[in-house]
Amino acid sequence: MSENTQHQAEASAEEPEINKNTDNEAQEPAVAATEETPAAAVDETEALKAELAEMKEKYLRLYADFENFRRRTAREKIDLIANANADLMRTILPIVDDFERALQSFESTSELQPIKEGVELVAHKFFKTLEGKGLKPMAAKGEVFDAELHESVTQFPAPSDDLKGKVIDEVEKGYYLNDKVLRYAKVIVGA
Repeated sequence: MSENTQHQAEASAEEPEINKNTDNEAQEPAVAATEETPAAAVDETEALKAELAEMKEKYLRLYADFENFRRRTAREKIDLIANANADLMRTILPIVDDFERALQSFESTSELQPIKEGVELVAHKFFKTLEGKGLKPMAAKGEVFDAELHESVTQFPAPSDDLKGKVIDEVEKGYYLNDKVLRYAKVIVGA
């Protein structure tokens, strides 16, 4: 037993020395690392501050660009709304001139037929111009009543069974603008 006890005492005596050496070795690099850390930390902090300043500048520029874009599009929208009908008005102006000439001819002409023909020509030109801009009249008379196209003013008894639920008469014409209902047709429906 004494040999075992002596062995254990030697082993325990050696262990603290090993631990002491290991601890000293571990402490030396840590001390060296802490000596380098303040300089590295300062450099890293400066780099992060520079990067943050760059990001703030990019953000401010992007924000300013967006604000300019928003203002420009709002101004363009206002201009578009204000001048939306300019093209239509330019195409209608020759027809207005024709109507003025027709009105002047009423004073100098006593015959009704040439005046009637002139007004019919101007009206035809006017309707063709509107059709060129996408306006189309809606055919309603004799059609089945459709609440998405027609507005029922009243109902009358249908003269025949085949006209029940159909449009008997048209009080006010309906119109499409580019295949979208611009004005609903006001109609009388057969009951």
